[in-house]
Amino acid sequence: GARGRRGAALGRPEPAAGGGDGARRFTNLRVLVEPDPAAGVAVMKLKNPPVNSLSLELLTELVISLEKLENDKAFRGVVLTSDRPGVFSAGLDLTEMCGRNPAHYAEYWKAVQELWLRLFLSNMVLVAAINGACPAGGCLMALTCDFRVLASNPKFAIGLNETLLGIVAPFWFKDTLVNTIGHRASEHALQLGLLFPPAEALQVGIVDQVVPEDQVQSTALSVMARWMAIPDHARQLTKAMMRKATADRLIKQRDADIQNFVSFISRDSIQKSLQTYLEKLKQKKG
Repeated sequence: GARGRRGAALGRPEPAAGGGDGARRFTNLRVLVEPDPAAGVAVMKLKNPPVNSLSLELLTELVISLEKLENDKAFRGVVLTSDRPGVFSAGLDLTEMCGRNPAHYAEYWKAVQELWLRLFLSNMVLVAAINGACPAGGCLMALTCDFRVLASNPKFAIGLNETLLGIVAPFWFKDTLVNTIGHRASEHALQLGLLFPPAEALQVGIVDQVVPEDQVQSTALSVMARWMAIPDHARQLTKAMMRKATADRLIKQRDADIQNFVSFISRDSIQKSLQTYLEKLKQKKG
């Protein structure tokens, strides 16, 4: 609403490369969008403190922000990053999956699917500027991008670590990882719930480039320029060709996937382990 916009206007106005218009931010409450129409690029910053958990609200705002940009001919590329250096996104919001009713679990999971489908099939160039820790759902979001730049801070690890919480990464999380690092490396990473620090992340190919922290966004923008130099239509058709089969696997069985999630997450044993984990997090904070 107006309050969010006013708040953003008070934030540091960071003039984007194109200057002028780019300095103006249009914003939701949890996603800051810094548009640079002259360059055809927008920077989308996750802002859901403390750790950019993918709450229902954040998922919805991300999809709306992306849609706005896709419907605006001025924009051909998006850099996805965190407004809070230190954490890119800690992933799915466990409070959305704990002690709620099945209808809520279903609504939440549908929103997670929707974000993945929109990012994964976006016809824009998406570059992830990973300026913080990037586990689980944060990693999934980064994996949907066309290119990933990670800050060289050893604390900023990336991976799908679901097994460590006693939960299982859904097949489409797995497919996205296999598409990126191959079958054997994924089998290894998924079963052990590996989180790769920058050097290992680069070696296994889960990220494409590692740069010093203060260069993550500028590197993402120069990578973006290279991708945007390719004729759009050819690039978009090629991207769709590469990704269609993976997306179709979920699209053909979205409802079944939702039901699977709801029945899995509703199990007493799973609810117990999620509660235990949330308690641990609370104690850490306290």
